[in-house]
Amino acid sequence: METIFDPDGLRGNIADMEQEMLKPGFWDTPDDAQKLMKKKKNLESELEHYEGLLKGFSDISEMIDLAEEYEDYSEAKNIIKEYNRLVKEMEDLELSRLLTGKYDDKDTILSIHAGTGGVDAMDWAEMLMRMYLRYADQHGFKTDVVDIQNDTLAGIKSCTIVISGINAYGYLRSEAGVHRLVRISPFNSAGKRQTSFAAVEVVPDLGDSVEVNIDPKDLKIDKYRSSGAGGQHVNTTDSAIRITHIPTNIVVTCQNERSQLYNREMAMKILASRLQQLAEAEHKENLNELKGDMSQVTWGAQIRSYVFQPYTMVKDHRTNAEVGNINAVMDGALDEFIKAKLTQEAKERSI
Repeated sequence: METIFDPDGLRGNIADMEQEMLKPGFWDTPDDAQKLMKKKKNLESELEHYEGLLKGFSDISEMIDLAEEYEDYSEAKNIIKEYNRLVKEMEDLELSRLLTGKYDDKDTILSIHAGTGGVDAMDWAEMLMRMYLRYADQHGFKTDVVDIQNDTLAGIKSCTIVISGINAYGYLRSEAGVHRLVRISPFNSAGKRQTSFAAVEVVPDLGDSVEVNIDPKDLKIDKYRSSGAGGQHVNTTDSAIRITHIPTNIVVTCQNERSQLYNREMAMKILASRLQQLAEAEHKENLNELKGDMSQVTWGAQIRSYVFQPYTMVKDHRTNAEVGNINAVMDGALDEFIKAKLTQEAKERSI
């Protein structure tokens, strides 16, 4: 554990930051001061987790010694359960230390777009939306579906979700790309297997720190009526916003609130985050790395395949990670794939 977490190094970094905060003029640059305080808070949280794990394993060791001394094994199941919980928590902390990217500690903006496959692709996009919402819920992330475009028959054409939490972008950035579904289509009367595709786009939520000058002349802003469930949920005003950045053809929509002003602010925030990424990317290859290669949402471009029939398996084509329990994956169990991708990146950096 000490090799993984380097507690002495963490304490040293925290002490250095505390000294920096005591210097005159520390608050002269509020933005830099806030960043340092946030970084210090994250290091303190990591150290607290480490010390909690250390105490937990120590307590379990004492419980085992007492059980052996008195030959009382009635608590064996509880000890094993607690041990497994601590091991899982340690693995999660170890995984978080692989997040070394510039924006890995940020919140994230995740968008899903239906691709080739007709109605099945629309249904598949909605299944992916549910999967990511379940994943976020299981990891204590806050979610806000800021836009959803429903299909007339089934599923969704696209959606955008803001996912907030510690390292949300770092964990989810590896999900960017094309996801392939293979199943017996419920929309095919002949009962044949159908292959469908959906694209996932993931960018960091840069919030108010984005420094992009957007010329209003470059924007096409459309106002329209938000879609809803019907009845009393129908929005009777044109509160939904669609913003198109003409030079890059980036389109952003937001319709989750009845306030047109709020929807416009959220759409501009998302657009600014995407444009910031575009401005920082020196090559097209780097841009694809940030947003996923969605030039072709079809066969041959997928990063992961989800097979429901004739067998069940989810396979990531980048890391070769495989999971047989497809229902668990669709319920948000993505840790195996995320860990494999982050580990692969760490190995590539060390070469």
